[in-house]
Amino acid sequence: MPVLLVAAFITLVDQWTKQVVRDRFGLGESLTVIEGFFDLTHIQNTGAAWGMMKDRVLFFIVVSLVMIVLMGVYYRSLAAGSRATQLAFGLLLGGIIGNLMDRIRLSAVTDFLYFHIGSHYWPAFNTADSAICVGVGIYLIVTFRAERQAAKQAEDSLADPADSPAEADAGSG
Repeated sequence: MPVLLVAAFITLVDQWTKQVVRDRFGLGESLTVIEGFFDLTHIQNTGAAWGMMKDRVLFFIVVSLVMIVLMGVYYRSLAAGSRATQLAFGLLLGGIIGNLMDRIRLSAVTDFLYFHIGSHYWPAFNTADSAICVGVGIYLIVTFRAERQAAKQAEDSLADPADSPAEADAGSG
C-alpha cells in the first residue's frame, strides 16, 4: 500500500468534507445529528487541538512543513518495513497536508465533527485530525508490538542455551 496513495486519499477526503461544511453552514452554524451526542458544526480554528495557541498560524505552517520533511527523511528507517507502518505514515502525511492546506489558504483549520455527552463537549475536529490520531495510534501499536516481540526473542535465546553457538560447539567435540 503506497504511502502517497493513502496520503492523497486522506487529503482529498479531508478537503472535500471541509468544503462541504463551508458551503452548507455559516460559521458557528450547527446541525444536530444525534441528539445529546453529535453535531456537525462549522468552526474555524486558528490554533491547535482544543484551540491551544490561537492565532499562531505561521508557527503551525512551519511545524507542518518540518514534519513533512522529517517524515520524508526518516521514511526508510521508520516505515518501510510493514504495511501497518506504511498505512500509519500515509494517514499522518495526509492529515498534516490537509490541515496545512487550510492554514495556508484560510489562515485557520475548518473543524466540524462535534461530539458531546449532554453539556460536556469534546473539541471539534475534522477528517485530517482523525487521520493523524489513527496514524499515531497504529504506529504506536506496531512499535510496541515489535519491541515486545524483540524482547521475547532475546529472553527466549537467553533461556535456551542449546540455541547458543558456543553450547552447540562444545557439545559436538
